[in-house]
Amino acid sequence: MQITWLGHAAFRLTDSAGRSVITDPYTPEGVGYAPITDTADLVIISSDDDDAHCRADLIPGAPEVVNALEVAQAGGEARAQGFTIRAIEAAEWDHHPEHAVPGQNGMYRWEMDGLTVAHMGDVGNPLTDAQIAFFEDVDILLALAGGYLTIELPDLMKMIHRVRPKLVIPMHFRTLTYKPRNTMWIESFLCHFKEEDIDFASHHTVTLTRDDIPAEGPRVRVLDYVR
Repeated sequence: MQITWLGHAAFRLTDSAGRSVITDPYTPEGVGYAPITDTADLVIISSDDDDAHCRADLIPGAPEVVNALEVAQAGGEARAQGFTIRAIEAAEWDHHPEHAVPGQNGMYRWEMDGLTVAHMGDVGNPLTDAQIAFFEDVDILLALAGGYLTIELPDLMKMIHRVRPKLVIPMHFRTLTYKPRNTMWIESFLCHFKEEDIDFASHHTVTLTRDDIPAEGPRVRVLDYVR
């Protein structure tokens, strides 16, 4: 499996058969990251009303689009492009400066190349027991790691310590490109882990096989973002 961090909460994942998935595409002008020029067979969005997480219309070509919130509200499971997507409903931060009423979104998971990948959407509050259980047995967790505007780090770490995903790839943290004043730099997230459990890819794309996934987690892999 190849994983590219496009920026913010957007990744492009490609399996050994060449099928590709893009998660939570953004509006470039809103978050500062580069326009997404890659195509995909499937685009999964966590909601349809947040320009930082839902811009499937900006992905080139004609990918199939799945709204994880709709999947969560319609029973929690859907099939698309040969993938089974599971989702659970969540709410964004109660004090979001751009939304008077917190928006709803979906956290989601699916399998590629025999590995289970989970994306935290745009959740902004402590997770319920049911939401924590949703992340059990995850191989790769795409984790909201910047605090402000999303889940606070102590609440995130409660989930990580309980379900122990094998590999954690952080997203949605402050960078030289995306820099809301109160959003945290990656060091604030990494200080919750032992130094020997952290790897830096120094590139926006990594290729992972089952052998690259630790038998026990959590281990952190920090990616660069596409310039």
